[in-house]
Amino acid sequence: MVSNELQNLLLLARSKSSDARSRLLENISDLFLSDAGRLSEHERALMSDILSKLISQVEKDIRKELANILQQTGGDFPDVVKLLANDDVDIARPLLEKSNLLKDPDLIEIIRMRTDEHRMSVAMRDELSEQVTDALIEYGNDDVLETLLNNHDTTLSKRTMEYMVAESRRVDRFQEPLLMRADLPGDLAYKMYWWVSAALRKRIVTEFEVEPVQFERMVRRAANSVITEQTNEQSSYVRAQKLVRRMYENGELSIQFLISTLRQQRVAVFVAGTAELAGISFRTAWRIFSDNGGESFAVLAKAIGMDRSQFTSIFLLLGQVRGAKDTKSPGFIKSILELFDAITEQNARGAVQIWQREGAYQEAIEELDNAVGQ
Repeated sequence: MVSNELQNLLLLARSKSSDARSRLLENISDLFLSDAGRLSEHERALMSDILSKLISQVEKDIRKELANILQQTGGDFPDVVKLLANDDVDIARPLLEKSNLLKDPDLIEIIRMRTDEHRMSVAMRDELSEQVTDALIEYGNDDVLETLLNNHDTTLSKRTMEYMVAESRRVDRFQEPLLMRADLPGDLAYKMYWWVSAALRKRIVTEFEVEPVQFERMVRRAANSVITEQTNEQSSYVRAQKLVRRMYENGELSIQFLISTLRQQRVAVFVAGTAELAGISFRTAWRIFSDNGGESFAVLAKAIGMDRSQFTSIFLLLGQVRGAKDTKSPGFIKSILELFDAITEQNARGAVQIWQREGAYQEAIEELDNAVGQ
């Protein structure tokens, strides 16, 4: 029975008439849609062999339809599926996106050898192993990686997330898809904070939770002290830092004192004071101070225990000091106060602890290591 069907398929495939192609397609469809027990294992192997040879002899539209039939029926012909998955992308696409007969080694080989259009189709599969996502990252272009980020049906590993977060600093269009993912860890979201738009910053501080981080505050202070000693003794920053550190050690550094420094336009003392209370570097505090959007300062304020009234006073004074006119508008103030209210203290402290680990803090640790090693 099967032998006769195969002979018919070959005869139809050799004919160039549209009627023959149509009948060929109907026969193939009938074969795949038949009862599972219709073909024995031997017949299935024979059919797979014949179909593999037939594929190279039929026209593109028939190969395309055959790929669709295999994807829809789940026909158990893995060798045929692999051949079609390596064909032109408009033929391969349904199999690359859906076929369970394609295993990790097949997908990785296609990713290595075929086009970015093939890689994009692989990136849309429901479940991807870490090995496959690693291959997509190694061989795919930015379009492939963006497709992978928008695939919410597959879970990305922490290592993949770390790579994509680092790349999001260079490729803006990665930022929003990353922050839309439910599996993005909070600590990585807060790493992105410094280079995303104001709208995305608000999403970070209101939607991502940060696990409490054990942090060696004494080590950090020691590291900052090393930097202080190595910095120009005459700079206003060093004088301000020495002042606020002495006040902190004596229990005199308070939020009310910071408000008074801003009213007196003593910006260096204010920035050094907030850095001391938050345990962050002066450089990070200055970056927060210079951010006209105010989202960073809202996080910092909540982390060091400012209440709503104190935050409002300082935010308005900051606008005056920086000469930022739009910070006085009622709509802007309402927006930043809503953000301040939405941030939890735990989340704010977690965010600040992450920032402590970044940038200047790392440099401080290195300086401390160098100093100890000398």
